[in-house]
Amino acid sequence: MDSGAIRRRVALGAAVLTAAGLLALMSPGSAQAASSCSGRKIRTLPFTTGSVHVYKRSGYVCAVTFPEARGSRKRMSVSVQARGGRPVVDSGHFAHHAGPVTVYAGHRCVRIRGTVGSGSVSSGWILC
Repeated sequence: MDSGAIRRRVALGAAVLTAAGLLALMSPGSAQAASSCSGRKIRTLPFTTGSVHVYKRSGYVCAVTFPEARGSRKRMSVSVQARGGRPVVDSGHFAHHAGPVTVYAGHRCVRIRGTVGSGSVSSGWILC
């Protein structure tokens, strides 16, 4: 076997290993873990087509919307608004989740909203 053939086989092997590593990183479980907020989970707001997970840490409130059935791209959004401030929104067509969005609330009340398709939830003013 000449040196050119050996180089091609080594390059092919490296490409296969790189592709396998990238596929492992893009699995749905790791995407969900990477998207979660830091802090303590304080509330889950369920609704017919999904749920919003709410986290709190050092005065910051973070939220992520997850659909009931993952995989296909759906219209999703999540927003967090501290009282007296503007809402921080992440919306679009996503396959796994919308968000995370984080707001510094301090000791103020917050309002969390989430939608997946035609279903939605709004918390009202909470965490006062």
